[in-house]
Amino acid sequence: MSIALIAAITGVYFRLLHVNSTTVALTFVLAVLGVATVWGISESLVASLVAAVAFNYFFLPPVGTFTIADPQNWVALFAFLVTAITASQLSTRARRRAAEAASRQRETNRLYEFGRAMLMNDNFEATVERSVYALARIFELHSAAISEHASGRTWTTGTDFPPGSEAVRALAESKEAQFSGQGRLSIVPVKLGGQSIGNLGLTGVDMPPELCNAIANLVALGWERSRAIESAGQAEAARRSETLKSALLDSLAHDLKTPLTAIKTCVTGLLSAYPKTEERKRELLEIVDEETDHLHRTISEAIQMTRIEAGKLSLERSLRSFDEIMEDLLAMLGPDSARFCVHANSAVPLLPVDAALIKQALRQILDNAARYTPAGSRVDISAVLHEDHVEIRIADSGPGVSGDERERIFEKFYRGGQGARYAQGTGMGLSIAKGIIEAHGGRIWVANQPEGGAVFSLSVPLAFDAARHENVA
Repeated sequence: MSIALIAAITGVYFRLLHVNSTTVALTFVLAVLGVATVWGISESLVASLVAAVAFNYFFLPPVGTFTIADPQNWVALFAFLVTAITASQLSTRARRRAAEAASRQRETNRLYEFGRAMLMNDNFEATVERSVYALARIFELHSAAISEHASGRTWTTGTDFPPGSEAVRALAESKEAQFSGQGRLSIVPVKLGGQSIGNLGLTGVDMPPELCNAIANLVALGWERSRAIESAGQAEAARRSETLKSALLDSLAHDLKTPLTAIKTCVTGLLSAYPKTEERKRELLEIVDEETDHLHRTISEAIQMTRIEAGKLSLERSLRSFDEIMEDLLAMLGPDSARFCVHANSAVPLLPVDAALIKQALRQILDNAARYTPAGSRVDISAVLHEDHVEIRIADSGPGVSGDERERIFEKFYRGGQGARYAQGTGMGLSIAKGIIEAHGGRIWVANQPEGGAVFSLSVPLAFDAARHENVA
């Protein structure tokens, strides 16, 4: 191709255009530069030699011979040849460096993409699995594998690392880097702080050792990051657990002291030597019975809260109707049930719920509504069927919930600005209700009515994953 180009230039200048030898020499130099840029050094050297021969034969006197009459033309021919060869070498070197720069840029972009893929997960297991698949995809490998020395586990993708194969054993047992070439298995140690923590296995593409080591360093950093996040998460969970325990004990200490004091006072009065009427005895026993119920309710709430926090809330679902659930719940409330008005809805289907727990959640909300609703006012309860869930609404005529309290009202031990004014409590009721509803796959929220009062809404899904409902928190 380069010979044809030189021949074409020679024919144009020799047959068609009559120019001086300087113009011809410069044209040949430009042609050689172009050949070097497009086809490389080998082709440009051939073009340089052919151009020198053509320049001598057709343009240096005596024309038509390889003899050079004027010694100065020897200098011109030699200068042309040196210039052409040097220029072609420089052009080829620049082309090679541009190609190397482009290759390094591609490697950098791939390393960046691989690093981002590793940062998508905070869990160690997910980080390693994602690393293997991202490695094979981004670097266009046939197969990739990562082994960890501490656990002895190996994560693989592709077909070159079947379980129990020689490749897997080599990956797990290798103590140093192995670069096989020709797309065969290459093993790169994954080191952290100078200590080997695993190995990286690559097949299908020949990659320079520097790139392999950079990938291994990213894998090590990803491992360390995920481990650090898991440790921090465990520490934070432990801290929150301690905070919960402390808050729970403080709340219980306060809420248990009042009924215990009342019980102690009544029992002391019953045991005293002073004359007592049957009416007075009955009054003291009724106080003991009421405060005992208060103690039982407080301790039950504390136990339920710890079960929810520990993720050990077990659901025993069955299909129950909304009307049946409310009928049982109102029977449990006794005389207080007169304050609640249930609006039946025949379109509501059977609900797949744990009846005992859903009643407990509803009772927590009903108790809360009763506390804040003025005497003589009623609390309306209704159910509305949506496409995939049933929404249960409990509307009271109390003071409502301010905007800044709506997000916090379901937090543990939060009682709100109206709590001290209307009633005492542990602050666990609504949090327990939220945990129970979320365990059913639903959600709970609160809003205010235009005419006053709050509306607590609970969504109960009509479908659930039977394989996952047994231990839900």
